[in-house]
Amino acid sequence: MAKRVLTTESGAPVADNQNSASAGLGGPLLLQDQHLLEKLARFNRERIPERVVHARGSGAYGYFEVTDDVTGFTRADFLSEVGKRTETFIRFSTVADSLGGADAVRDPRGFALKFYTDEGNYDLVGNNTPVFFIKDPIKFPDFIHSQKRDPFTGRQEPDNVWDFWAHSPEATHQVTWLMGDRGIPASYRHMNGYGSHTYQWTNAQGEAFFVKYHFKTNQGVRSLSADQAAELVGKDANSHQTDLLQAIERGINPSWTLYVQVMPAAEAADYRFNPFDLTKVWPHADHPLQRVGRLVLDRNPDNVFAEVEQAAFSPNNFVPGIGPSPDKMLQGRLFAYADAHRYRLGVNHTQLPVNAPRTPVVDNYGRDGLHATRYGSRYDKNYEPNSYAGPAQTDAALSSPLAVHGWTGTHEAPAHAKDDDFFQAGELYRLMSEDEKGRLVANIAGGLSQVTRDDVIEKNLAHFHAADADYGKRVEEAVRALRED
Repeated sequence: MAKRVLTTESGAPVADNQNSASAGLGGPLLLQDQHLLEKLARFNRERIPERVVHARGSGAYGYFEVTDDVTGFTRADFLSEVGKRTETFIRFSTVADSLGGADAVRDPRGFALKFYTDEGNYDLVGNNTPVFFIKDPIKFPDFIHSQKRDPFTGRQEPDNVWDFWAHSPEATHQVTWLMGDRGIPASYRHMNGYGSHTYQWTNAQGEAFFVKYHFKTNQGVRSLSADQAAELVGKDANSHQTDLLQAIERGINPSWTLYVQVMPAAEAADYRFNPFDLTKVWPHADHPLQRVGRLVLDRNPDNVFAEVEQAAFSPNNFVPGIGPSPDKMLQGRLFAYADAHRYRLGVNHTQLPVNAPRTPVVDNYGRDGLHATRYGSRYDKNYEPNSYAGPAQTDAALSSPLAVHGWTGTHEAPAHAKDDDFFQAGELYRLMSEDEKGRLVANIAGGLSQVTRDDVIEKNLAHFHAADADYGKRVEEAVRALRED
């Protein structure tokens, strides 16, 4: 095999990679040492801004295979026939901590999935919980600020975390999820994934349906107690990354079965609570799970930075037959995710290999910008309409139109018969075993007892009392006991 020759970025061979050029033996270094200057300058620029949220992540390639006919609900081509396979890339992540944080911490997990379909990329950006803390995107920056490091102390502060939740009663359901047994997954392989939001599917006849995605792990759900997690973090802060990498390298390919809940669009307006509220789930008794297919992960990235850190997912990357719903949080994310990637990676981030669609042609009038690699023909025009056979719009809509009415302005969600913020948190609590309830109460009390303001504690306790009388009573007693010690 021919010997590989080290070169500069311009391709010139490097004669000495161990010693800098100097003015004589032991003299000052020379500005003319192009290799030294290029090497240091490039090193200074190797890092890009980390994600504001979901900074700590792991990824893998795989495929999605359709196992059941869902053409009655959607005309999406990658779901058009049983047995059809589509290449995928997934990124798992924690939410609140930085890139250098540990994996085994109590935090929701991102579950972001990119389908490289024949009709373009479809990004499904969800979590390992079916609900979230808030229901309106205008609260999202404040929520994340409350969970991140305090600007003065430089650490995550219980006062900030619980103060925000005290003023956000709609968070009670997700707090119950987070503080329960599933708050710390044993690994990425042993947790479920959810689209969390409500999406719209449209079939070939133009009929619209609202759907929720559920990816059920085929490895079984496994979680860690707080003590187990602390021990694991001490042994390997990258525990979940290590587990995923080694499993796939050994040929133990993790998989999930995809189910959807389906609601005919006409039912949404009269449902007993707002079906587009991200803090609530649809009961399976109303809308049972229907199997769609299976997701299999079978290949690790060759370069974590190039493929995991530069992976960009955006909920507004839809394909024909799939579209958004009026979910306010989803509507906000349609803008926010793509905008974050344009800031972190540049306007041409979709040309990076991990983000590039697998369609034969990508043809539009986007031009120039940092790291542009797609130019087209010398005769192509960069405006439309034109007289030169440039790409033109199609009449095919991605999804069915959504009916709107009323006055512009800031509004709360439309009223439904049962729209309080607590009943589903109570239902989740009552589904737990006594052991699960005990661990949930201990986890909540461990954090809430550290809060320095009594009024913040009382507001949070009121939320748990409103969810379930026993739930509130046990949390209150546990908090009081810890504060008296």
